[in-house]
Amino acid sequence: MRAQRYLIASFVLLFSVARIAAAETGHDAWLRNAPLSREGLAALGMPVPGTVVVADSGGLVLHTAANELADAVARMTGKRPAIQAALPAGGAFIVCTLAEARRKWPHAAPASIGTDGFWLGAVQAGSGRVIVIAGDGARGAVYGAFALERAMSLGADLTTLNRTETPASPQRWVNEWDNLDGSIERGYGGRSVFFNDNRVLQDLTKAKDYARLLASIGVNACVVNSVNTNPLVMTDAFLPELGRLSQVFRPWGIRMALAVDFSMPKTIGGLDTFDPLAPAVVDFWKTRVDAVYRAVPDLGGFVLKADSEGRLGPSAYGRTHADAANVIARALRPHGGVFFYRGFVYDHHMDWRDLKNDRARAAWDNFHGLDGQFDDNVILQIKYGPIDFQAREPVSPLFGALKKTNQAVELQITQEYTGQQRHVCFLVPMWKEVLDFDLQADGRGTPVSQIVSGRTFRRPAGGFVGVSNVGDSPTWLGADLAMANLYGFGRLAWNPSLTAQQIADEWTRLTFGHDPEVVETISSILLESWPAYEHYTGPLGAQTLTDITGPHYGPGIESSERNGWGQWHRADEQGIGMDRTIATGTGFIGQYSPPVAAVYESLATCPDDLILFMHHVPYAHVLHSGKTVIQHIYDIHYQGAAEAAGFERRWRQLKGLIDEPRYDAVAAHLLYQAGHAIVWRDAINNWFLKASGIADVNGRAGHFPGRHEAEVMTLNGYAPTDVTPWETAGGGKAVACAGPATCTASFVFEGAPGRYTVIVRYFDENDGEARFTLRVGRREIDTWIADDTFPTKEPNGHSSTWRVVHDVELSAGKTITVEGTADAGEHAVLDYVEVERPN
Repeated sequence: MRAQRYLIASFVLLFSVARIAAAETGHDAWLRNAPLSREGLAALGMPVPGTVVVADSGGLVLHTAANELADAVARMTGKRPAIQAALPAGGAFIVCTLAEARRKWPHAAPASIGTDGFWLGAVQAGSGRVIVIAGDGARGAVYGAFALERAMSLGADLTTLNRTETPASPQRWVNEWDNLDGSIERGYGGRSVFFNDNRVLQDLTKAKDYARLLASIGVNACVVNSVNTNPLVMTDAFLPELGRLSQVFRPWGIRMALAVDFSMPKTIGGLDTFDPLAPAVVDFWKTRVDAVYRAVPDLGGFVLKADSEGRLGPSAYGRTHADAANVIARALRPHGGVFFYRGFVYDHHMDWRDLKNDRARAAWDNFHGLDGQFDDNVILQIKYGPIDFQAREPVSPLFGALKKTNQAVELQITQEYTGQQRHVCFLVPMWKEVLDFDLQADGRGTPVSQIVSGRTFRRPAGGFVGVSNVGDSPTWLGADLAMANLYGFGRLAWNPSLTAQQIADEWTRLTFGHDPEVVETISSILLESWPAYEHYTGPLGAQTLTDITGPHYGPGIESSERNGWGQWHRADEQGIGMDRTIATGTGFIGQYSPPVAAVYESLATCPDDLILFMHHVPYAHVLHSGKTVIQHIYDIHYQGAAEAAGFERRWRQLKGLIDEPRYDAVAAHLLYQAGHAIVWRDAINNWFLKASGIADVNGRAGHFPGRHEAEVMTLNGYAPTDVTPWETAGGGKAVACAGPATCTASFVFEGAPGRYTVIVRYFDENDGEARFTLRVGRREIDTWIADDTFPTKEPNGHSSTWRVVHDVELSAGKTITVEGTADAGEHAVLDYVEVERPN
């Protein structure tokens, strides 16, 4: 019998480990709860209890916490604790509310822990030692259970456990941008896990798993539909669908929320007006909100985008944003709902020729005069910067200007302007700069984190909103490393005093394990990735230099000029930058408190990394670094591309230390990023070289030894074609194969004999699957299909990619040939071939 029990136990443990190994797809994210090593178990300081105690009367959410903890322990130890109502004689985990803990252990449990808070404590109970997970309410117990899992995974000593945590902000929401048809705006991670074909999905398994992920990082509400709202979401026919969807969030204590449209009184209510002061409109919102709460009694509330980018709003009737917000907030109030009103309001038809026009002014101009006019359950949702999720912006001055209005900071987990999850760009360091920035409102220390928590101006509500775009990709966001941003958002929303280093370290250990080389390598890549991305994209606060009228991905320097969108950088042959000074510019700087404004107003004190956001300067202007603006542009783009290449080289050192599927997936992403960073580097440097007429003192910009442009090769079937914008291809041109026959482009190698790396730069459009083959002489070296899904059907900086072939033996006189075969609308477009000596 003893042998039989041993075999059964071994089988259970083996099954558990096998299940974990099989699950290494990225789906479990930071909730892998990987098996603890012998050292990991010893670090706990006590045997892992075999029982989880939760009262039968604990309710759904408390039982969720208990089951989550039991499942996590099973994965960490191979044995699932029993869940029961009675306290056993030995050790146990006890999941309860603080009130219950106070009754049982009045001298150990804290007197209070605040809304959504929890206490973790090791307490002697009879002959055993118990670990208490006590929440301010049931939801707090869920957060406590996840915190205990995290502590165990990270090697905490359970015997000395005595920890109380309360979230810094009462509202910690994510806004998903899902459309009811199943698509997702900025949906880089696949299709919706909530909707398809204007219905809620029948299989909500992945939505349930997402709710678990959100609860594990302390998020307490999820807006499930895009702010560019389909009015169908609020109709009677759709409300039962919402009721079914809300059931996936409820066990985790997360409140589902909705994005609404301001014109709904007309579009679905049958009224001839949506004037917020019209009695019929007031009645519409009350009646509609009541109906929604009958379907979803614990709805968190609404978010609204109005008078922005074509969305209708109160300006149609000469009403204020406070009028618009309050009419809906008052309908929500009896149900305990809150109303997030987005401060993202600006005119996207501005006259670019008027040098006083400035999109950055818009949020302050629209809302500053309304301070104190919003109801107490209205929260103004303000983007962290005054433009639109750029890689570098100053903090929005509106945060320091509203002293009588609830505020929330809007952060973009979605990498819309920061690489769209194809580039690793860990945003926590940027968010930390925003949250820690002292706006010096009222002449005292007022960091943004304190303002949005409601502490600075003593407001009753406030918090954090993260714009997310999880999809049905196995990795949720389309890339393993991108999940660090979702994790980081939740951790900062809970505790903004955490450092970027702490968060990177936690996430890496939970996601990839504790090997010191793995932790150091991945954490350092994460922490260096945002500066690197900024280095090879938008310099000195010039905002993004991407294609803003297109997919916001690859370079498009001129796309932001001469249009009404207001993301101008005013670059010409003389200089670059927006003059936002009080003295001669748009006056934006005057929206800050005097001490902050004084720093930005003067070229002598304005920091280099924002100088082009605040000032227009000549290319020869000397920065605090001692470099001219133009030389900084050249140097920083070469530096950034080198940093991106370094990420890929460092990752390769981890082969064998990480499971193969995730190792390969991240390696492929980093190799692609290293190549796309070169596209960015060359596009921006070539454009500014041409615009300024000033050479790179290091002789790099415009000079590419070893590069063979396709249009000057020997062509058979291929024909030269212009690329738009010109700077996204070598020499502004490429070659395209009209087909149907295979086309060739070739040149004769004239270098010294040896082994080389051969790089083929080509364009992978999304309107076909062209084929390529690389040959040296008659020998086939490599062949591949251009079957990625970049966001364009044209050859340009979005579709430019590369194929890197190492260890190719070459000698003088050898012919290097690229064969291309067109498919559908994709014409195997080739940019250049580069031959390099390996480092």
